[in-house]
Amino acid sequence: MSSCPVIAIDGPAASGKGTLARRLAAHFGFAHLDTGALYRAVGVAVLRAGGDPADTSRALSAAQALSADDPVFADPALRGDDAAQAASQVAAMPEVRAALLDFQQAFAARPPGGRGAVLDGRDIGTVVCPAAGAKLFVTASVEVRAARRVKELQAAGLQVIVQAVQEDMKARDERDSRRAVAPLRPAVDAFVLDTSALDADQVFAAALAFIRSKIGPA
Repeated sequence: MSSCPVIAIDGPAASGKGTLARRLAAHFGFAHLDTGALYRAVGVAVLRAGGDPADTSRALSAAQALSADDPVFADPALRGDDAAQAASQVAAMPEVRAALLDFQQAFAARPPGGRGAVLDGRDIGTVVCPAAGAKLFVTASVEVRAARRVKELQAAGLQVIVQAVQEDMKARDERDSRRAVAPLRPAVDAFVLDTSALDADQVFAAALAFIRSKIGPA
């Protein structure tokens, strides 16, 4: 792995981990990788090819074809609920996870810019970067997370039903935490940060204090 500092951030959907990861990366001048985008890209690729995200063969082919400069990463569809559900399905496949593991570990070992890396996802601290200098697990109640997701979708001009979003989120949490390979869970040495009652600045301050205690000011 890299001699550069690595910050691993895990957590369920809409917990605030992505916002935190981007802010930390900007603060430290580190490269950032949203690993969830990799799985979303695979899911979207399968859907657009007319396939079923539950089809391991199709999902694996899409994962193997993915490259860092793939235009799919700029596609707004990656932020939609269809992409999120497809991502959760393909992420449960050991073959797909193995295909994307090298991609993620190479980023951490040789981050663009060479200063350090911030990776956020669901198994960064447990599988992708178990030797990361600082590990965080960002979470929040499902009600709070669903409300955040509804706000995002409405801001994008989409009509949503709060109950449906909450049920979808519960189903995804269940699938992610029960999958046989790399289930969603905190690393044993992770700082668990519940953002349910915190604003973005409070979350950032708590995370920054922990990270500095682990890797210094960087």
